Amino acid sequence: MNKLLKTCLLAAVSAWSVATLAAGPTVPLDKANVNLHDKESLQRGAQLFMNYCLGCHQMQYQRYNRTFRDLEIPEDIGAANLQFTGEKVGDLITNTMSTQQANAWFGTAAPDLTLVARVRGADWLYTYFRSFYVDETRPFGVNNTVFENVGMPHVLQELQGVPRKTYESRMIDGEMQDVYVGIKTDGSGMLTTEEFDTAMNDLTNFLVYTGEPMLLEQRRIGWYSFGFLLVFTILAWLLKREFFKDVK
Repeated sequence: MNKLLKTCLLAAVSAWSVATLAAGPTVPLDKANVNLHDKESLQRGAQLFMNYCLGCHQMQYQRYNRTFRDLEIPEDIGAANLQFTGEKVGDLITNTMSTQQANAWFGTAAPDLTLVARVRGADWLYTYFRSFYVDETRPFGVNNTVFENVGMPHVLQELQGVPRKTYESRMIDGEMQDVYVGIKTDGSGMLTTEEFDTAMNDLTNFLVYTGEPMLLEQRRIGWYSFGFLLVFTILAWLLKREFFKDVK
């Protein structure tokens, strides 16, 4: 009886855990415009990742030369502009930060981002990049509405500017209340709001690509397979008609 009770309790806890994970984010997500055929967007996203993310986050399952080939970047240009610490073009996309250094600086090692788009989803990433805001109570002075109490600085602040939560006074149930309406920057960034949104979409696009580099190739092969099946179906139908033409 005790064994059965324990089994039921474990099943209930497991079901609760799955339901909690599946519940998703607690804030609305903005739609990312993912287009893996847009090579210029992918190239800009790769540039953003190498310049702003690679210092902490690795892509230890993705190689430079594979990235250059898929994104149609000549290897000499890619090596000159997207490799900064003397790696070979055939090396994996890693950095030199040790686990001990990451633990000392950030409290934990920064996660590998090769498959992050498959884990989080494109909309989550796109919204996350654009949801940092000033929070003086946090160690790095910023927080994030999508990932509350995230343990990382806002490395893209020089592009976006200083982001702050904004509120509006609205009448709710007969009382004036301050309602959160979004995040706005002070305009000190290198990019306008529209340009920053486009840049974050490019970065998201690149991370979606690295999550499954074979996706474009799979689609191309899929069309060939579809064509083969179509031709085979026509030939099979003609063959059947020939075989059964004398059957009454």
